[in-house]
Amino acid sequence: MSDVRIEQPLDYPLPVPAALEPPPEWAQLRQQCPVARVKLPSGDEAALITRYEDVRNVLADPRFTRELNAPGAARIIDTESGGLFNSPIARTLAAEGHERWRRMVGKWFTAKRMAALRPGMEATADRLIDGMLAAGQPADLVTHLAFPLPVWVICDMLGAPESDREMFAHWSDVTLTLTEYTEAEINAAQEEFAAYLTDLVDSKRGRPGEDLIGRLMVAADAEGRPMSDAGLSATAQALLVAGHETTAGMIAKMVAMLLADRRHWERLLADRSLVRTAVEEILRFDPNGGFGLPRFLHEDAEVSSGVLPSGTTVVCSMAAANRDDSAFEAADELDLGRSPNPHIAFGSGAHSCLGQPLARTELQVVLDALLRRLPTLDLAVGADELRRVEGLAVGRLHELPVRW
Repeated sequence: MSDVRIEQPLDYPLPVPAALEPPPEWAQLRQQCPVARVKLPSGDEAALITRYEDVRNVLADPRFTRELNAPGAARIIDTESGGLFNSPIARTLAAEGHERWRRMVGKWFTAKRMAALRPGMEATADRLIDGMLAAGQPADLVTHLAFPLPVWVICDMLGAPESDREMFAHWSDVTLTLTEYTEAEINAAQEEFAAYLTDLVDSKRGRPGEDLIGRLMVAADAEGRPMSDAGLSATAQALLVAGHETTAGMIAKMVAMLLADRRHWERLLADRSLVRTAVEEILRFDPNGGFGLPRFLHEDAEVSSGVLPSGTTVVCSMAAANRDDSAFEAADELDLGRSPNPHIAFGSGAHSCLGQPLARTELQVVLDALLRRLPTLDLAVGADELRRVEGLAVGRLHELPVRW
């Protein structure tokens, strides 16, 4: 089918018909207009990339940079900074040097460390399920399990008090906003968040512990340089946002997708060895994958449908790419045994999500615990009644009422 041009830019993010359904435009865009003009929440225009091959190539191509503060780059939201992808956190971490920062922090997200963390996650999941059972049914799985478990995990890793989790939730929402907060509210929350993490880093200065911040404080890169205090604070901010917000949202969506068609849940009950491949397939199938990854182009570059000119801001939709029939057989079907499954839910290339081993482990732990403890789990409302949170750069559900 030949590519076509959409004359009027589409409002982005694209609206969805229901919380567990993808935008209906995805299929048409992949087939007919794989580089589509879209209008961002700021009012600026960008190019939306939806084909699997294009998204992978763009994310691996160094010409497509993360320099969203460059002259001519589109702003994501209508603020001075332009939002999450050009926030003070992003700018501070960029100043540390991307490759250097990943080498220093990445040591904490190895398979060995995830294996060491798993027993604590399993115990916490059981404790939270106990609390949900005690509260009675129907219960909101977001409140009782999906949100508190990743908060506990990331606070434990960072050495931050779990009792402050409501503040973390507020600061995360403001950090991830697209349309819900004013510039003044965003600036105030960023200042509060930064001050809190600066105090946390300072409190560890005299006696660094075994948590991630404590270990980074005494670590050095290959040239013997330690991470700056601003880098330590920004690292803690980035991990608190990414380490609980996205995983909490994905836990709830995972359970909702499996229960919306109960045949999927029954298949896992019959064969628990499918938990690992089921998690990967749910990550691929996510209909509400969030904003995607923006990039800025400093020189002309070619994608499958033609040449993108220098000065273009592109948005890579990994969620749309993960439904591409040219990359996945029966891409619009949820196949819990799908293997291989080269999805790009965590991005691709040098900038792929650093915390993906942690997210995978948490999702597997939660799914295994629910299958073991609550085999009769079911939705307490119709799947079409579930509501997604609007106006954020990540996708999540307001609540997930369940019974058992």
